[in-house]
Amino acid sequence: MFFRELVTERLILRNIGHHDREFIYRQFSDLEVNRYLFDTEPLSSVEEADALIRFYLEEEPRWQHRWILTRKEDGEKMGTCGFHCWNKKSGICEIGYDLYPDYWKQGYMAEALTAIIDFGQKTMKLKKLEAHIYIGNADSIQSARRQQFVDSKQTYMETFRGIKYPHVIYVRYF
Repeated sequence: MFFRELVTERLILRNIGHHDREFIYRQFSDLEVNRYLFDTEPLSSVEEADALIRFYLEEEPRWQHRWILTRKEDGEKMGTCGFHCWNKKSGICEIGYDLYPDYWKQGYMAEALTAIIDFGQKTMKLKKLEAHIYIGNADSIQSARRQQFVDSKQTYMETFRGIKYPHVIYVRYF
């Protein structure tokens, strides 16, 4: 398997699986987690969680992947992170991440991002990684900057529920 489990000091980044359906439902039905996700409605059923999991479990090679952030000490599932829109030819990919509010500001996402960015650079042979972030999401912007992403000065509007939300693309080159 190309995408493998990753281990950090405090976390195990497990590949998403069907056994994660209850967690995925909890995560992506939570309004605080979804506060800045303007690409889809919050999940309203476990069946929608199943569909999301199937998307990330398509046969390899694929252009997307998601890991579940799992705390080593107790197996607690805390969030997800991963890649999408991977263009293998150009070496360009987008990164995405989310964390359940109970675990914010404890360094877990920074630890996870360091691991997957390293995987992206060394294993996926990425040349450029993009983070598309709503301009009002200061915590996500700060997380990206800590991971050496810079403001590309490229902006676009994401339309969700009839409202336009300005986004900026942060980039990291390898």
